[in-house]
Amino acid sequence: MPVSPATAPAIPARREPVRESARPRLVPVPRAERPDPLVLLDAEVTVPLVTGDTVGYANFDYAASAPCATAAADAINDLLPRYASVHRGAGLPSQLCTRRYEEARGSVARFLGCRPDDTVLFTRNTTDATNLLAHVLPADATVVVFDSEHHATLLPWRRAVRLPVPDSPGAAVRAVDAALRELHRDGPAGPVLVAVTGASNVTGELWPVGNIVTVAHRYGARVFVDAAQLAPHRPVDVAALDVDYVALSGHKLYAPFGAGVLAGRPDWLAAAGPYLAGGGATALVGDATNDVRWSAGAARHEAGSPNVLGAVALGAVCDALLAADRAALADRERRLTDRLRAGLAAIDGVVELSLFAPDSPRVGIAAFAVRGLDSDVLAAALSAEYGIGVRDGLFCAHPLTRRLLHDAGTDAPATAVRASIGLGTTEEQVDRLVAAVAELAANGPRWTYERPEGRPVPVPDPRVW
Repeated sequence: MPVSPATAPAIPARREPVRESARPRLVPVPRAERPDPLVLLDAEVTVPLVTGDTVGYANFDYAASAPCATAAADAINDLLPRYASVHRGAGLPSQLCTRRYEEARGSVARFLGCRPDDTVLFTRNTTDATNLLAHVLPADATVVVFDSEHHATLLPWRRAVRLPVPDSPGAAVRAVDAALRELHRDGPAGPVLVAVTGASNVTGELWPVGNIVTVAHRYGARVFVDAAQLAPHRPVDVAALDVDYVALSGHKLYAPFGAGVLAGRPDWLAAAGPYLAGGGATALVGDATNDVRWSAGAARHEAGSPNVLGAVALGAVCDALLAADRAALADRERRLTDRLRAGLAAIDGVVELSLFAPDSPRVGIAAFAVRGLDSDVLAAALSAEYGIGVRDGLFCAHPLTRRLLHDAGTDAPATAVRASIGLGTTEEQVDRLVAAVAELAANGPRWTYERPEGRPVPVPDPRVW
């Protein structure tokens, strides 16, 4: 016979409090100790060549997507057996995953040097983070952005003032000053955001973020920094720079599992409707249409089941980099970058692209073209004949790359090649790349390349994939 609520026996109240020692503790299974959490998993990868040989892969495509760090893989492997949904589950695995997810948020906040009241949101990548910020901007906000930006920072804004490509860091600061002065010429301009990269994804050159922040704040404007290329190479300190918002991608930070971050001041985020409407973003949904009370804090803009594993992997890499000697890593990268750039500069027909000046500070990126040789053919030959991976094209920064190629001369190809350095790069790999480019610049590819679907491929291609 069914038991009605009126006749159901009452659950007896516990007469004594639970002793602290009797409470379950969320303790993960200890992971195997690794000597270095920043060792990359692609260190032993080999690739076949069209010549029939097999060589160790030389990866120079870090700026597009970096290999996985041991720290990220260990964090995921540790959590996978206990993976569950987060935030509302009563089961112990769900509580553990919730804790790990929120701990990862704290790791990212420490890595970025966030202020105590900053909001840290997990997104898919920098593009997603920038579009989220564009969504929460006040309706009357104006965005000041340079034509030299990656498309993720150039395109999402509703009202934008686009500035021409500057030829020096000082010119960039002066251009921001002039644009803000013009916006305020007839009185208060309303909310203004200056969007700028920390390091160019085309040339690697560092932008004068600190000086731009100083100028912007003088006019009451806020500053958003695209740190996708900067964060993997240099420390980012939001509080010290007084940056208002910053975004990065896990796949460029050795955690390639689909997580990104937007971090910054909470007021615009709290005042706007959710980036996505759905579960998790709601505190209460009533019966009437539009009777919704949205969540506060990070949950407001993280609707749906979040990418727990991606966030945990990213947090683990942030912790590993915080524990590392970043100055030593940066010094090693500078030596490798100087070696690469000097080697390329010595090759007849090679022209390196620079936004500011050849000696301007930069992270480990070099973009270049070989006169008389299509960049996509050069990239295809480096892969098929030498086992070297680079990026070719306009690098999702079309206005900037076209401008730099134009400045390089009328006989430069229509696109460029980008070689980017990361934690796994060695001197031997740099020397291999320089030697291969020198051979291709002097003699051209040894193989035949055709474009059956637009991209050059070796024909025939005897490699076993």
